[in-house]
Amino acid sequence: MANEHIRSVSEFDKELKLKGFNVFQLEGDSNATRIYSRKDFYKICLTTGNSIIHYADRSFEHNDTVLFFGNPHVPYSWETISTTYVGYTCLFSEDFLKLSDRSEILQNSPLFRLSGTPIFTISPQQREFLNTIFQKMIEEQQTTYSYKDDLMRNYIHLIIHEALKLEPSQNFDHHRNAASRITSVFLELLERQFPIETIDRPLQLTTAQHYARSLNVHVNYLNRAVNQVTGKSTTAHIAERVLSEARALLHHTDWNIADIAYALGFEYPSYFNNFFKKFMGTNPRRFRLMEV
Repeated sequence: MANEHIRSVSEFDKELKLKGFNVFQLEGDSNATRIYSRKDFYKICLTTGNSIIHYADRSFEHNDTVLFFGNPHVPYSWETISTTYVGYTCLFSEDFLKLSDRSEILQNSPLFRLSGTPIFTISPQQREFLNTIFQKMIEEQQTTYSYKDDLMRNYIHLIIHEALKLEPSQNFDHHRNAASRITSVFLELLERQFPIETIDRPLQLTTAQHYARSLNVHVNYLNRAVNQVTGKSTTAHIAERVLSEARALLHHTDWNIADIAYALGFEYPSYFNNFFKKFMGTNPRRFRLMEV
């Protein structure tokens, strides 16, 4: 049955995937944590406050209003420094925007590239204009208008075009503690590959080379940085996370062993069996029986 291959994450995540889109105000939800799969969604934030945004191998510190574009293929993290932090967030999938005739804007936009700068300092006048767009999106989200999704796509394109006319932020630190920074984004990218929710979307990044390519660095540089900062190799971190996911899938799903092996990126179930036994001292089938 199809349902056997679906692993639930959160109600917000399920609703987001069903709609392909969500927009909400940060000020009114400051105490609520929205858990969703960041590997599946693009993100546009309009925020005011003091924070540091770590994006790929750079860190941007700001103490005013910024417009930020998050990419599911590029790791980022957000350090909030100020006690007051307000703004809006819009999440959408690539499939949602692909239904538009202008979806090539997303693929070709420098806003979502690894080498691009996705952060823009916003003037008070620009903020007022963007506030209005986000507020209209929130209002429209609640309606039953038949062409609501088309309207949402138009709002997203409007924000993208406004950003393309702006000068990207130059307030970033590129070189400070480079090993720590590349290690941080590697760990963020690694965590972003999980959880595995369906066997139809198996793990894509399975080796140090895969991660180095995604981060646009040489694998030797990545390995050296990760080992220097954490004392463990890149491969060890990947193996530990895959093993943790394997245990969770064996314990919390009824997927068969071959499906779990495939979902975790193993070409053959025997490879998964050997990998699991090496670390756990028993094979996946026995482990599942012991956990019941």
